[in-house]
Amino acid sequence: MGYEHILYESNAAIARLTLNRPDKLNAFTTAMHAEVRDALARTRTDGSRVLVVTGAGRGFCAGQDLADRAVAPGERRVDLGESIEKHYAPLVLALRRLPMPVIAAVNGVAAGAGANLALCCDLVIAARSASFVQAFAKIGLLPDSGGTWTLPRLVGNARALGLTMLGDKLGAAEAAEWGLIWRCVDDAEFPAAVEALATRLAAAPTLALARTKQAIYGAWERSLAAQLDLERDAQRELGASDDYAEGVAAFLAKRPPRFVGR
Repeated sequence: MGYEHILYESNAAIARLTLNRPDKLNAFTTAMHAEVRDALARTRTDGSRVLVVTGAGRGFCAGQDLADRAVAPGERRVDLGESIEKHYAPLVLALRRLPMPVIAAVNGVAAGAGANLALCCDLVIAARSASFVQAFAKIGLLPDSGGTWTLPRLVGNARALGLTMLGDKLGAAEAAEWGLIWRCVDDAEFPAAVEALATRLAAAPTLALARTKQAIYGAWERSLAAQLDLERDAQRELGASDDYAEGVAAFLAKRPPRFVGR
């Protein structure tokens, strides 16, 4: 499909998905959701081994475009639960289930669902001028797009409640200090840092990273015994992979490995 609201490219095993409504701080509309779904499906078939998600212009994503849902007083209210079910929940799950690392390159403000979209990615790297805002309470809502699940796991209940009930802006540096994101870098270094991270992951053992994602994200729901069983089964699979054979050969030969991702 042709894209009007996003940009997508895949080169050298690196897929790049850019939310592209800069005049609206890349806020989501129904049309943008459809384009993002299509792009995520493409990453599974175009040889990509890492996905970078970012925003055009001065923002990462301002969440939902409220103008796309506006109703006049007295009109039938919009069913927000249907929007979650049809758009945001599938988006979060699709990102989590991609069999490759997903980087959120947060170049500016990430607010509402935009913040939680970033936090559901595997690694979040942010420019120092970027910020995260759980803006839901300011319009009478609770965090969605996995925010009520992700936030307490990342920063604990006390900070999760403070962020969501007050809706205050959290700068990227403090977000990194809290463990909300992986890394904050100076704005001038941000593009190069994102590129270096994506290049490194594109050359990594993709199957092993995919199984690592699955193991860590599901660990909260499993007992220690069940997690040990999962690790056994995954290691059995990975031990038969081309990348494991290459990794061992490279280690013994004292050379860099050349992983193929399978």
